[in-house]
Amino acid sequence: MSASVSPSTQTQRWLLPLLVGVSIFVLDQLSKAWAVNALGPEPGQRSIYLVGASFKLMYTRNTGVAFGLFQNLSPLFIVTSLLIIGGLIYAYAAYLPNHRRLIQGATGLIVGGALGNVLDRIRHGYVVDFISVGWWPVFNLADSAITVGTITLATYLIFVGDEPAPAPLPPPRDDTLLDELLSKDVEV
Repeated sequence: MSASVSPSTQTQRWLLPLLVGVSIFVLDQLSKAWAVNALGPEPGQRSIYLVGASFKLMYTRNTGVAFGLFQNLSPLFIVTSLLIIGGLIYAYAAYLPNHRRLIQGATGLIVGGALGNVLDRIRHGYVVDFISVGWWPVFNLADSAITVGTITLATYLIFVGDEPAPAPLPPPRDDTLLDELLSKDVEV
């Protein structure tokens, strides 16, 4: 963080990620509570078909990570997730072009979604998933936010990359000596 950045600019750089993150977290928790109430309380009890058999809402419990890998390791995933969230926040503050709204929004999506899944692991020992699309593993809104945020951030960093820093301004000139020399009569 640069010392020349004003407090109001710093507030602006943190406001959008905070708003996006809190919104995703709240929507995720509300949608999961709805899924358990409407489709549970036990996994696979009831499904709501939205588009044929390929797109449905179905309550499941995931004790693993993405795609159901590494089941029953929730305590490890809580610690790992919190470390990743902390690392992302540090990278956002120190290295990412956090003046860009796209980066701000992507960071908010990732952190809000990750915190939603961490809270599930802390409260239940598993993550509530309920969106089923074809052969894809069942997921939730937090997973979607993390995925969209990560793809957005990666795409920006790969295709836009580091922006060139603005050229520093030349130091102010002190023309006093030059003016003094030019104002003297030169004898020939």
